[in-house]
Amino acid sequence: MQNHAYAQTRLLSLLLLLLSAASRGAAQAVPNPGEKIESLVTFGAQAPTSNGDDDFTQTFFFLVPAEERRPLYIRVFDPDCGGQLDAKVGQFNTRTEFSLYGGVGTHSGKGATDPRPANPAVPPSGRLLKQQIFADEPTYDGKYFNFGPLNPLEGEMVPQFQGYVYKVVVRGLSGNDGNLYRFFLSSSPNLNVPIPGGNAFTYEYCFRIPAAPPSGRPVTVHLYPFANEHVVSIKQSNFDLDNLAKLTVFSIAKNGHEAPVSGDGQWVSSVLPIDTREYGLSLDFRLVSKATTFNDVVFYVTDQYDTALPFFAVPLGGPPRYQYDIDMKIHK
Repeated sequence: MQNHAYAQTRLLSLLLLLLSAASRGAAQAVPNPGEKIESLVTFGAQAPTSNGDDDFTQTFFFLVPAEERRPLYIRVFDPDCGGQLDAKVGQFNTRTEFSLYGGVGTHSGKGATDPRPANPAVPPSGRLLKQQIFADEPTYDGKYFNFGPLNPLEGEMVPQFQGYVYKVVVRGLSGNDGNLYRFFLSSSPNLNVPIPGGNAFTYEYCFRIPAAPPSGRPVTVHLYPFANEHVVSIKQSNFDLDNLAKLTVFSIAKNGHEAPVSGDGQWVSSVLPIDTREYGLSLDFRLVSKATTFNDVVFYVTDQYDTALPFFAVPLGGPPRYQYDIDMKIHK
């Protein structure tokens, strides 16, 4: 028992170290530049799910180190649905709600980390701190809206991360357009200034794969799900990839394992074993597309207990690199 407790403590310390290292610099941009993802996307509630959004909602969590006391800001880039940056269907008619939650239950509440919509629907857990609805509003087209200033202590203390967690829930209330947007966790209301040790993560990722250039050169995007020490196997589930991309999985123990992708408006899943060498590290879900049009898609990952695993903005421990097993033999 003592050895097991020591191992858990050591792994937790490693996780916290990796969280701190991974969240420096641009790590608090969502999506992160290293993911090569064009933007997040949420469609209005009247859009067909075949547009690439299964439930017209998206949730992101923002982690602030326990020792941080300076005011912080969760900045939303282009929160309105109008202009050249969004997906127009007919005339812009979409209303999108951005809701900020903190306090007890924000991350630990029932259903808070479940990527699948509850049936019947339940309100988001935590304490609602601020809510804003955006339509076609030039004031915010291509500009930032700030949640803040926020007191770091208003988030929920999550012991496994040794920090306070906020969440932003985005809902497409009405309309049929696609609202494309980005986040940044910042210590400044006017600039994107990372908070040392901060990070961002989600349990369901709805995002846009960029179009490939006319030259035919493919585009590659990366997703980084995290495997803790309790994970024996993972089940990846993806939606509406239109069979237009190739999905391969890389890690310290996987060198391009292929996984199936979904068709138009469909879900597909597959199971992959987790090697003990992958504990406490992120995997690299690599999507390669030659499609000359953009594609909006959804991903989530669960373990053998059907518990969702987080996608961090940047891979914990850095981009995973496969380590070859070299069989050395001495010939006489």
